[in-house]
Order: sequence, then structure tokens, then C-alpha cells
Amino acid sequence: MANIVVVFHSGYGHTQRVAQAVADGAGAQLLAIDADGNLPEGGWELLAAADAIIFGSPTYMGGVSWQFKKFADASSKVWYTQGWKDKLFAGFTNSATMNGDKVTTMTYLWTLAMQHSGIWVSMGILPSNSKAATRDALNYVGGYGGLLTQSPSDASPAEMLKGDFDTARAFGERIGTVARSRG
Repeated sequence: MANIVVVFHSGYGHTQRVAQAVADGAGAQLLAIDADGNLPEGGWELLAAADAIIFGSPTYMGGVSWQFKKFADASSKVWYTQGWKDKLFAGFTNSATMNGDKVTTMTYLWTLAMQHSGIWVSMGILPSNSKAATRDALNYVGGYGGLLTQSPSDASPAEMLKGDFDTARAFGERIGTVARSRG
């Protein structure tokens, strides 16, 4: 059984719901970054013991939230000893618009994983980009490097679309399968 941790920040609850769906698919444990950008007690130890780390952040102003960035900057202590070297990594983000410059956030998450000498797991799910596709289709937002989800700025977390959660669970399943295959 692989030890997988989803470390994420969620400002309004949307990203938390996505994190839960990814964790459900991967059989992972959630690790929330709080409103001050800190991990709970034992959080760093949980990440050190993980076989795979999944990063999650909303996309705010074209990048990760400042709380996630504070966590990332604090991970430089782990970087210095290469404590996460050869772990699997993956990532996801949510924004209010379909594009929302989510690719910038995903690039940041990927770069952070590469700084830690990690191995990135991509989506592995083709986008639903035919005329017959609906917003509830798997990977409708069309991510390749990681999970991209969208929730309108005036939508509550409860109003998020089923297709994004189905995609999140499928992405989590892929990460779990890859992590377990490494033995």
C-alpha cells in the first residue's frame, strides 16, 4: 500500500472539495495548509513519510495562493537535504474561469516538484473535446500536466460540477496506481 498525501490550500472551500475527491481516488490522506500558510503539527513528518505528494492550490491572480507559496518556501529546508528526492508528485488547481491562467499555477507546482528532484505524474486522461462533450464529461477543462477544475466566482463549493469531481477521482486513481506499482 502506497502512502500518498494531498497537501493543499483552499481559500473558499472549492479546492478543498477537489482535494477530497483526489484523495478518495488515490486512497490518500489530506493535509491542509491553514489560512496563515502553515501545516498542522506533524505535517512535515507526514510528507517525509509519503511515497507520493499531491500539491493543490487555487489559482489566484495567475499563480498559487500566498498560503501555498509560504508552504513551498518553507519546504526549502527539505530541499536542502533532498528529503523528497524520487518521490512521486502531481498537482491540481481550481479557478473561477475556464482558463484563469491555471497553466501558470500548474507550472509552478511542477517546478516545485522538480526542485525537490521528484517524479511528476501527469493526468493520463484525454480531454473531452468533441461536440458531444458536456461540462460534466471527464477532463472537460482539458488538463494534461495536472488536474484543472473550474467553479464560477459566485458558486458555492456545493455547486461545483460532477465532471470535475469524477475527473479528480480518476486522477487520484491514476496516481494511486502509479504509486503502488513502484512497490
